[in-house]
Amino acid sequence: MSSIRVKASNGLKVGDTFTIQRQYTEADMQRFGDLTRDYNPVHFDDRFAAAKNFKSRICHGLLVASLLTEIGGQIGWLASGMNFLFKSPVYFQDTISCELTIVEIDFRRRAKAEAIFRNQSGHTVIRAELTGIVPGPTEQAILKKLLAEGDPAKTPDRNA
Repeated sequence: MSSIRVKASNGLKVGDTFTIQRQYTEADMQRFGDLTRDYNPVHFDDRFAAAKNFKSRICHGLLVASLLTEIGGQIGWLASGMNFLFKSPVYFQDTISCELTIVEIDFRRRAKAEAIFRNQSGHTVIRAELTGIVPGPTEQAILKKLLAEGDPAKTPDRNA
């Protein structure tokens, strides 16, 4: 059971923070390239990456940024906007943590959040701002039922 989903089922508030992490592999990059058809040589060719002054091939920025979708999916965030600032490359085998903090929720449940992505050395690689809608009482009740039923998402709790 995901502690992220449990917290969302009890209602989200300004200041709530969620953190997950993931290590990126060459296989992840290949699957993402195949899915998106983004075959930029900076991801696939060492010579091209070197010409761009990278130490080796890099992960797709949106692959790394997609860490947000795990958090958003667990809390039932309905996204309306995402703005990313890509600050540093992510290399294969880097472990990236994503910390999302809710910074605003209005009376209509429209929300804003900020996210910081850091590599295993603590260096910021991406900053993001998000807008969307957080679950209200009806959706919270459904989330509680999903949890009671065993939650079909079956997402491992990475906060444990």
